[in-house]
Amino acid sequence: MSTDTPEHVDDEPSLEGGYDPDAVESRWQQRWIDEDVYAYEGDEKRDPNTVYSIDTPPPTVSGSLHMGHLYGSTLQDFAARFQRMHDGDVLFPFGYDDNGIASERLTESELDIRHQDYERREFQELCREVCQEYEDDFTRKMQNLGTSIDWNNTYKTIEPRVQRISQLSFLDLHEKGREYRKKAPAIWCPDCETAISQVEMEDDERGSHFNDIAFELASDGTDRDEFVISTTRPELIPACVSVFVHPDDEENQDLVGETARIPIFGHEVSIIEDERVDMEKGSGVVMCCTFGDQNDIEWYQAHDLPLRVAIDESATMTDLAGPYEGMSTEEAREAIVEDLDDEGYLRDRWEISHAVQVHERCETPVEYRVSKQWYVEILDHKEEYLEAGREMDWYPEKMFTRYEHWIEGLEWDWLISRQRDSGIPFPVWYCGDCDHPIMADREDLPVDPLSDEPPVDHCPECGHDEFEAEEDVFDTWATSSLTPLINAGWDWDAESEAFTMDNPELYPFDLRPQGHDIISFWLFHTIVKCYEHTGEVPFDATMINGHVLDENREKMSKSRGNVVAPDEVLADYPVDAVRFWAASAAVGDDFPYQEKDLRAGEKLLRKLWNASKLVDTLAPADPDEPADLEAIDRWLLAELDDAVADLTAHLEDYEFAKARDRLRTFFWNTFCDDYLEIAKTREDNPSTQYALRTAHRTFLELWAPFLPHATEEIWQAVYADPDGDLESIHTRDWPAPQGYDADLEAGETAMEVISALRRYKSENQLPLNADLESVAVYGPIEGFEDAIQHVMHVRELDVLEEPPEITTEVAEIDLDYSTLGPKFGSKVGEIDAGIESGEYEIDDDAGVLRVAGEELEEELFEVELERTYSGEGEMVETESAVVILE
Repeated sequence: MSTDTPEHVDDEPSLEGGYDPDAVESRWQQRWIDEDVYAYEGDEKRDPNTVYSIDTPPPTVSGSLHMGHLYGSTLQDFAARFQRMHDGDVLFPFGYDDNGIASERLTESELDIRHQDYERREFQELCREVCQEYEDDFTRKMQNLGTSIDWNNTYKTIEPRVQRISQLSFLDLHEKGREYRKKAPAIWCPDCETAISQVEMEDDERGSHFNDIAFELASDGTDRDEFVISTTRPELIPACVSVFVHPDDEENQDLVGETARIPIFGHEVSIIEDERVDMEKGSGVVMCCTFGDQNDIEWYQAHDLPLRVAIDESATMTDLAGPYEGMSTEEAREAIVEDLDDEGYLRDRWEISHAVQVHERCETPVEYRVSKQWYVEILDHKEEYLEAGREMDWYPEKMFTRYEHWIEGLEWDWLISRQRDSGIPFPVWYCGDCDHPIMADREDLPVDPLSDEPPVDHCPECGHDEFEAEEDVFDTWATSSLTPLINAGWDWDAESEAFTMDNPELYPFDLRPQGHDIISFWLFHTIVKCYEHTGEVPFDATMINGHVLDENREKMSKSRGNVVAPDEVLADYPVDAVRFWAASAAVGDDFPYQEKDLRAGEKLLRKLWNASKLVDTLAPADPDEPADLEAIDRWLLAELDDAVADLTAHLEDYEFAKARDRLRTFFWNTFCDDYLEIAKTREDNPSTQYALRTAHRTFLELWAPFLPHATEEIWQAVYADPDGDLESIHTRDWPAPQGYDADLEAGETAMEVISALRRYKSENQLPLNADLESVAVYGPIEGFEDAIQHVMHVRELDVLEEPPEITTEVAEIDLDYSTLGPKFGSKVGEIDAGIESGEYEIDDDAGVLRVAGEELEEELFEVELERTYSGEGEMVETESAVVILE
């Protein structure tokens, strides 16, 4: 629960005056929380088919609320609100990812301290205090968005319960043989000074230099004295352990088996052949350094090469680098190149731009270092994880390809250990003599080996009685990947000696919503962890949202100065207007922040409010259904049935933009602009009163997932019992088609005719209740003649069986001069003259325009037609009818 929620406003809901979003939104945000409107009551005996559970992404608390949070959370809320009304029980939880390097750096920055100066538990406590302040602020902002989150179901990725689950996961995977600890080359971030996993790397285009460096031959088995190697990393030369040539490289085959002397440093290495050499790159001869990249690691392992470590954990040159010891890699790179040049080894040097692998969090180029790390074995189960992905429904479907490509490109097992202080400790000690790992007992979790004693007095392998605590912590994704199990209450039951869930009806979860940028992070790792623990795919469907761009469709970034802050947006626009904007793009697509959509949302709120006030004056709140509905009223309710069916299908498929646009068009154009105008002339008609109220109640329910504040306010003001308990519109049943039957085409045409006649009166400055002597209509309006006459005051209405005398003529021919000019040059003037004089022929069958001796294909011209009426009276056209006024 938030400790800083909006002040409660005691004003009762009312339709008096204009809509005041500031008062309405803050009132309902607080009341929904106070009265637990969205609380989920768990019950392990509940049928899982009656529960809709959402596995929500826990944001990193060190970041402030940005437009991505606002957008993603709103999409999740659309799904939650619809499903709550459609199926009943929804778990919409919330979590905070306060475990990891982000929290560590935030704490160091806020308190101006270094984590190395504190005992781990002490530093973690400081992290919790700092994060709590940010979490309270984040909670308040999330509540101000009006999302239907169950604030009784929250978690933090560092809280003791979650630490226990994370450590249980580790123990379970270890027992299943899915984890191992190994001293091996690992991807390393020198800035964060920790190992990272493959998923945390990204390519960044950066400037560099290619350097052609001469290597002397120390052996005399070839006529050559030297060969040249091209490299972008001359600072790795002291770590060179071999030179490689491709077996098919005829030009350099004479080098294989010889010995090379490393320039400047003087040590000698063997020249070996290997098929992994890229012959097209540089001279085709490549040095292997421990370690520069993945190839170096593969060669090191395949050929049992020696280890030379020239760069330490902070990207500083070691004593192996001789006179360059203590320099950063960048400093050493320039110094070594300068010395190579001075000593005659540098043959050429030129600037390039190339992709550099960097740590996605800090954008520091990664290194590869040998260290002992913990891994989850995943490479052998790649096909199983792909099949798990195929079992899920993807919204949109195209996002599965990203998941598929990520798995197919995996080259490393999942490295889960981190050399940090803010994180969940590995529940492991090691024998001080034989290094045998001692795992914590399940009943003792959570534990911290740096502060707690191991569960044994002697090593079960060698009997030694001294132990070393594991100092590393889990990768934050190793915990975030457990969110379905965290929310379902997964734990070890000692009595049954099995894993159980407090709320098994939630698992597998119905929906995993998240951004497309963390498919390889969060989604993949969740599938790995949950599949290995339960044998099931952890969710039925995943909804992948895109990113919010600026108005020019550029990615928002502080460096560009184009970041839009949610606080500023919400200060200027109602929350419901922002939600209307959030539903403007198809799920999965990046889309621009545009104020016109927010202004459109504001206008819609006013339209809904004013329409509700008008309905309230035209019909009693709960009219009886008449025995016979009149044609126009039955038509409206049949159209409403059609809209309900469409919206239900769209929302079930997470097509929020289609649902919003379908609903807005029907509500604004058909109901407000057309039917309400008709209803004004029929306010004492029981049929119209019933249709009005039925449609209005349904519209409020249909708009509820999108505009929760306005619909709640109107519902409570008009339909709720003011003296009873809160019966929120958001816990009502979702509307279902009621089976009204009508000729939809005829009704739609009749509405077009009424709109055309209303427009005719307005253009001719006639009162809307002015009589029209005679109107003839050609078009399908059967059954709606009386409605047209009554509403538009038509004395005599004639339905024509044959079309009136209408002539269709060419009004204008528009040419595509951008294509026409280059193709026909100076003849364009003749073409224009021919069209102007009427000396042309349009061949509809061939799709060409013949003029000035040329044939223009259909993409070069566009014909505008004009229809004229030659009979008595005045013609007014609609999309489906022709109307003649005499």
